[in-house]
Amino acid sequence: MIAVYRKPIAPVLSASGFTGNPQSIPLRRTLGTMQITLAHIGTRTQRSGAKAAFETLTSMYVERVQPYHPMRTELFRSEDELLAWFARQHGRAAATLVLADSRGRPLSSAEFAAWVGARRDAGAQHLVFAIGPPDGWSAAARSQALLQLSFGALTLAHELARLVAAEQIYRACTILAGHPYHGGH
Repeated sequence: MIAVYRKPIAPVLSASGFTGNPQSIPLRRTLGTMQITLAHIGTRTQRSGAKAAFETLTSMYVERVQPYHPMRTELFRSEDELLAWFARQHGRAAATLVLADSRGRPLSSAEFAAWVGARRDAGAQHLVFAIGPPDGWSAAARSQALLQLSFGALTLAHELARLVAAEQIYRACTILAGHPYHGGH
């Protein structure tokens, strides 16, 4: 395994916010970090205008996650293709599937961070967050997911849902690391 450096997971937040200097947090060497994939179902098209802007912002948050966990994005043409790919994800522990679904469970950013932290602390090697097909997830997909996550009752464009997911994953990483990015409001 490749050794990576990341900030310790001990919380340094108080009820009023960040209580220390992020530069003062000692780095420690850890082996085996959790991989994160942000998957979505769609087609490859020439991105221009608003779609290109969403893609740029999503990529920015994916890059920001890198100091905490390796993260990548994947595009699938169909739910079946996504589920077949997911079934091939092997490791010491099975990959964990999270579906973005308006019928899912709404979580605050702090609750989402705690959920991600609990998976990490339980030894999860790979979290897969998936933005689904336009008609919603099938019963087969929902049965494979450990969590169906709602970003609210509103229906979001796929590009916007991907951006929200990427930003919330980054926010979760910073909350878990005690970074001041999340102000708690």
